[in-house]
Amino acid sequence: MYFHEVTDAHAHAYPPPGRIARLMAKMRTRTPRWAAPLAVLGCIGASLAYTEWVDPTNSNADSIPTCLVRLTTGLDCPGCGGTRAAWYLMHGDLPAAARHHMMFVFAVPFALYLYVAWAGRVAFGWKLPTLRISPLIGGIFIATWALFMVLRNLPWAPFTYFYV
Repeated sequence: MYFHEVTDAHAHAYPPPGRIARLMAKMRTRTPRWAAPLAVLGCIGASLAYTEWVDPTNSNADSIPTCLVRLTTGLDCPGCGGTRAAWYLMHGDLPAAARHHMMFVFAVPFALYLYVAWAGRVAFGWKLPTLRISPLIGGIFIATWALFMVLRNLPWAPFTYFYV
């Protein structure tokens, strides 16, 4: 008999689930379906509250929390300026938010719609139109974000506008 052949005598039998697996299965059956969207909403709310409390627009480059890429290399990473952009969005200043991270500002409405569509489907059974993002569109977005990261680190005009 070859190694890759399986017979009834040698068939793999899965062990019975352990205590933790049984606990997780029990919790899943007893947890209301709206709990996951509520937990995600709580995380979003907590991060927005923290951003409001910290006020990243008045902090130094080495203030905690800081961007490790910028701290170690001196370059803006793909996310640098995103927290400040979120702070400006929360205060209704769209031009300042776009100035700090235009790709983040572009992505926020899509992310919000995806959350509402998912949470509505899971919690209430809503059938919102699905936002279908093809791999090509996703790749273009990621490539544009990478290009944005490179351009914002170039030290001459007109790219110095993107430097935050």
